[in-house]
Amino acid sequence: MADPLLFNPRTYDPAQFDPDTRRLLRATVDWFEDRGKRRLIEDYRSRAWLADFLAFAAKEGLFATFLTPASAAGHKDQRWDTARIAALNEILGFYGLDYWYAWQVTILGLGPVWQSDNAAARTRAAELLAQGEVFAFGLSEKTHGADIYSTDMLLTPDGDGGFRATGSKYYIGNGNAAGLVSVFGRRADIEGPDGYVFFAADSRHPAYHLVKNVVDSSKYVSEFRLEDYPVGPDDVLHTGRAAFDAALNTVNVGKFNLCTASIGICEHAMYEAVTHAHHRILYGRPVTAFPHVRRELADAYVRLVGMKLFSDRAVDYFRSASPDDRRYLLFNPMTKMKVTTEGEKVIDLMWDVIAAKGFEKDTYFAQAAVEIRGLPKLEGTVHVNLALILKFMRNHLLHPAEFAAVPTRLDAADDTFLFEQGPARGLGSVRFHDWRPAYDAYTGVPNVARFREQADALCEFVATAAPDEEQSRDLDLLLAVGQLFALVVHGQLILEQARLTDLDEDVLDELFSVLVRDFSAFAVELHGKDSATVDQQRWALGAVRRPVVDEARSGRVWERVEALSGAYEMAP
Repeated sequence: MADPLLFNPRTYDPAQFDPDTRRLLRATVDWFEDRGKRRLIEDYRSRAWLADFLAFAAKEGLFATFLTPASAAGHKDQRWDTARIAALNEILGFYGLDYWYAWQVTILGLGPVWQSDNAAARTRAAELLAQGEVFAFGLSEKTHGADIYSTDMLLTPDGDGGFRATGSKYYIGNGNAAGLVSVFGRRADIEGPDGYVFFAADSRHPAYHLVKNVVDSSKYVSEFRLEDYPVGPDDVLHTGRAAFDAALNTVNVGKFNLCTASIGICEHAMYEAVTHAHHRILYGRPVTAFPHVRRELADAYVRLVGMKLFSDRAVDYFRSASPDDRRYLLFNPMTKMKVTTEGEKVIDLMWDVIAAKGFEKDTYFAQAAVEIRGLPKLEGTVHVNLALILKFMRNHLLHPAEFAAVPTRLDAADDTFLFEQGPARGLGSVRFHDWRPAYDAYTGVPNVARFREQADALCEFVATAAPDEEQSRDLDLLLAVGQLFALVVHGQLILEQARLTDLDEDVLDELFSVLVRDFSAFAVELHGKDSATVDQQRWALGAVRRPVVDEARSGRVWERVEALSGAYEMAP
């Protein structure tokens, strides 16, 4: 029997979606399964461009259906629906991050277009999607990275109402094949934010020079250069401060996709790892008979379940966002930072078990172990996103506001607000609902209650021992505090989703035993920081807790893990 908490291609039926979405998701799974594991791995090893996958997506209208908002739609099933986008992220991650990456950077490339009032550019984008084209997001540069304050892509007025663009971009996915590249630059004749410009370029134009793929991968992460590239009025997407906001708001939309891609990678790797370990005999016993192996695989399993619960619940806040409800601005960097780093831990735990098997060329695990590292480092590093969530900590923990309950959002609706986010500022004023009721609903689960003690202790820390002005310049110390805060938010949304889905309390208790250990470890890390005060050191050690141990509960969770052996294996 398949585990209902994990994606399994053998039993997958996304019945929660409308018929056309179900058809497209299932068709995608079937396309990969029909190709088989040998071809999947060989394409990865040979760094083959994804022409066959993109041909399939074009034939089925996959990208056009999922990435055309209703305002630009050509048929009724086209909309920007974060729930089904998340489902496709998971599938593509399950089969290979290269496939997901071509889709992800198409999403980023479309962000400035769908936020634009340029009707010609929007129509052009919809037509390109219908033709099966991919898109690219030309923001990052070799010298400055994604520091958009320092862009060297210069636009010089041509005297006829347009510009000539010259400059280079770096780390630009799909830059080799994009029908439209959204490029960020600045006018040479205007200083400051008023000079910013987002414009559309075509990778096939003679003035667009593809330099190289900067990575050794099927993912085409390009360096390209524009030389005197003509930018007409129909190519200009945003100017001034609106261009700056479009860049940040596009990243808000795109960074969310990293969490579900990470989940897909971990799920496929877990089937392989558990199956291998369960059938390998050492000293006359299956590897899974050893207590440390059971602990590592069980920890990996519950961490993966936590990743899925948090991400599924974050979808609801993303889809329900509005100018008056911007809670997604916290949960979004959490999906990017916390869920993806959890993915690294899941892979590491399993790799410790399967050891040398994880290097073998005929496994999915070998590529999973490499690709899982990339997700925490895309769309802003873990450190950047930790620093971002700290802006919300005091309001979230200490100053809750009233909000109507957010339901599960699987309806076939267009998520229009994502392209109407407005100015990218005012994060410190964002308010949140009270986090405590989510924990109060599970006071009878021992490790949830134990973790709640730690969460309450963090509130005490913020109220009485928070970093002072001088310490606030010590990012090393602040990041340790950010990790503690992230755990509380992580637990909150896990519990909300657990309640909505009636999660098995054994799994929840085992998961929170892991979170209790994590909180204690980060508290000890804070204790050891150079600039931690005596009061902060005392608080940190006082926040350390031991999880509640229950051998019977752990045994029941292990049975779920053991049942994954042989539950799925990709056809040769």
